[in-house]
Amino acid sequence: MLRLGLLGGMSWESSVVYERLINERVRERLGGVASADLLIRSFNFADIEALQAKGEWEEAGRVLASAASALESAGADAIVLATNTMHQVADAIIEVISIPLLHIVTATGEAITRAGAKKVLLLGTRYTMEQPFYKDALATQFDLEVVTPDDYEREALHHIIYDELVQGIINDDSRARVIEIINRAKASHNIEGVIAGCTEIELLVQQEHIDVTYFPTTTLHAHYAAEFALNGEVS
Repeated sequence: MLRLGLLGGMSWESSVVYERLINERVRERLGGVASADLLIRSFNFADIEALQAKGEWEEAGRVLASAASALESAGADAIVLATNTMHQVADAIIEVISIPLLHIVTATGEAITRAGAKKVLLLGTRYTMEQPFYKDALATQFDLEVVTPDDYEREALHHIIYDELVQGIINDDSRARVIEIINRAKASHNIEGVIAGCTEIELLVQQEHIDVTYFPTTTLHAHYAAEFALNGEVS
């Protein structure tokens, strides 16, 4: 089994789900008391969030790249960045490591392609929904049409993520709000799927809550990483 270097704490609410899902997939494949071989670097998310809020993405990239390099030096065979938003600085990480970065957009795009969807709604932080790094990768690598909510809805989602979900608050009214956003997009844009493009969103909304195909990025990315650990590649 290969060793995964997990960059987490962005937030820890979803990072602990990553660790559980990776270990569950390894045990499912190998049986008995088998578990994943993990190196974990968990950040104080307050520090990362402060860099996000100030738009200091270059500095954030340096911080994460340094941590990824340290994980490689400690024996990691691949890096798993346990967050959607911070994949904005994925290139900075890739530049300083010689092992693979298992990219969340790749895991998500391949799942969407397998499902046969072509037009999807992207939900996430304002950074993920408004900046091009995520949408452009899905469009160019997987030929997907990606739509996002309107400005008012993006602000509401951003508030739900940062003021509730990353603080462990699961609010039924917020769930209803997210479902309303999804239903409006389905009616107005004829979407064929929904990307939970923030790793905390699936703490609030699951497939059972909506009637369009759901792509939960935490689960998809964690399983993608586990398959790499087990096989040296992703099937």
